[in-house]
Parts: sequence; structure tokens; C-alpha cells
Amino acid sequence: MKFPRAYTLAEIGDLIQCKTFGDPDFKITGINEIHMVESGDLTFVDHPKYYSKALNSAATTILINKEVDCPEGKTLLFSQDPFSDYLKLVEIFRPFKSASSTISESASIGEGTIIQPGAFVGNNVQIGKNCLIHSNVSIYDHSIIGDDVIIHANSVIGADAFYFQKRPQGFKKFVSHGRVILKDRVEIGASCTIDKGVSGDTIIDEGTKTDNHCQVGHDTYIGKNCLIGAFAAIAGVTRIEDDVILWGRVSINKDLVIGKGAVILATSGIDKSIEGGKTYFGLPALEARAKWKEMAALKKLAEDFNAKKS
Repeated sequence: MKFPRAYTLAEIGDLIQCKTFGDPDFKITGINEIHMVESGDLTFVDHPKYYSKALNSAATTILINKEVDCPEGKTLLFSQDPFSDYLKLVEIFRPFKSASSTISESASIGEGTIIQPGAFVGNNVQIGKNCLIHSNVSIYDHSIIGDDVIIHANSVIGADAFYFQKRPQGFKKFVSHGRVILKDRVEIGASCTIDKGVSGDTIIDEGTKTDNHCQVGHDTYIGKNCLIGAFAAIAGVTRIEDDVILWGRVSINKDLVIGKGAVILATSGIDKSIEGGKTYFGLPALEARAKWKEMAALKKLAEDFNAKKS
């Protein structure tokens, strides 16, 4: 998430009452979780396992719970609870605002777009030209919808990321403050859920279509002209490249890359990144021909075993 203007290290330190290290006039332009950071961003780290990753990331300001040497060209904020202090910044710069109407006055809706009765369009939503938003669709705050997009009934665009930190007293929610971006000519089937980014964007690129009952997790990117079959479940921070086909009930684990033009057959489960231009099947999925040979060999082994027993 980018700030409305650049803030200094001193200003951010004052907002969350944290000790700072570095030039007090150092500019901070936004906040982001570690996997989405770029220069100018503030990120947080609260576990020694990830100190090095955070300190050596593209982020130029680190909110951390230990006083460590500061890398050159960066600044630090010291906190007893970086996770909670990061969430304070989320609440300051993107607080939840309740709706006062089914279509927010701050929403921008393009010429020729049709919004059916019962749909909800939240604050600061942008919808392009010639879109069709069917009944009971919910489009949460800050979502961006391109031109010629169709969203079928009961789908939810921009629900919170499924992201919690385990604490002794229970789970602490990471308040999502990213967006969903649906680009031109995307079609979303009925009863789908596309979660917003934790701090960045969940993006579905031009021409991609989903069937009904699909789930897309936070900060995922789906490329151009993909087809996503019914009941597909795509975990967060996944990258699906252009021209991929996922048939029904495919499940994809988090932090994976699905290569350009890959085809994943129905009911398959993907637990590691896969190359493009190939067809996959199974749980865990392998190239389809190899998986079918494996299944045939197992079947023959079982038949031989049962024949010996009899």
C-alpha cells in the first residue's frame, strides 16, 4: 500500500511511538509485507529466522523487535511487537469505513456498465466501461475492475486474506489493506471469492475466465487468457502465467509458479512449481503420462499381490 504522500522516519516513529535509527528525514512511501516490498516501503519482522531476509530485502525501512546493525541506505524502527505496530499503521492509513449505501458515492462506474439489483459496490471502487455486475455480487473497498468485465451472482471481490498470527491467547488477524484488480474482459463465475492482497494486490489479468465456486487467495497473480474450472482452490502468493488451464477441483498450494500454457487436469493437487507447456494430473500432480503409467503399475502390483494371496 502506498501512502498518500511520503512520510519521514521521524513522522512514522511518532505515529507508533517507536525508537528510530537513521536519518529522521528519510522518506517512507508505503508499507508492505515482505514478499511484496520495493524501495521506499516499510516492512516488519518479528522472528530471528527472518531477520536477514527482511534486512536484505528491497524494503528501505524495517520495523524490527531487536536492535541490530542497520544496512547501508536503510533505516530501522525498533518495537516490542512489530506485528501489532505494523497493524497500527494499517489502521491509520487505510481504516475501515462503513457503507451508507449499496453503491458508494465514492465509487467510479464507467459508461455502459450495468449493476443488477442487490449488488454492493464499496468505497473508492473503480469499475470500467460496459461491465455487467449481477445480483448479490459484493465488491469491497478499493477494488479495481477493468472494461468489459462480467461478474456473476453471489461472487465476492476483495474479501480479507486468510492470514493470522498464532499467539498464546489465540489467533491475531493480519488486517488486509491490499486490493483486487480485475483487468479487461475478465469473467468471474457465480459464487466465486477473490481475496484482496494483504498489503499488495491480487490481480487477474486480461481475458481470464473462471467457472463457478472458485477461490483465489491473497496476493496471487493470474495471467492473461487463463481458464479456471469450477471449485478450483488457489492459495495465496501464487503466480499463474498466461494461457494456463485449470480444470475442475484443482488445488494449488501457496507461493508456487504455474508456467505459461500448463494444463492441469481435474481433481489434481499442485504442491510445487511446475513448468509451462505440459499437462499434469494427480495428487501430487506429475506430468499426466507419467502419472497414468504410475497408476497402471500400482494397479498391476495390487492385482499380482491379490492373485498370489488367492
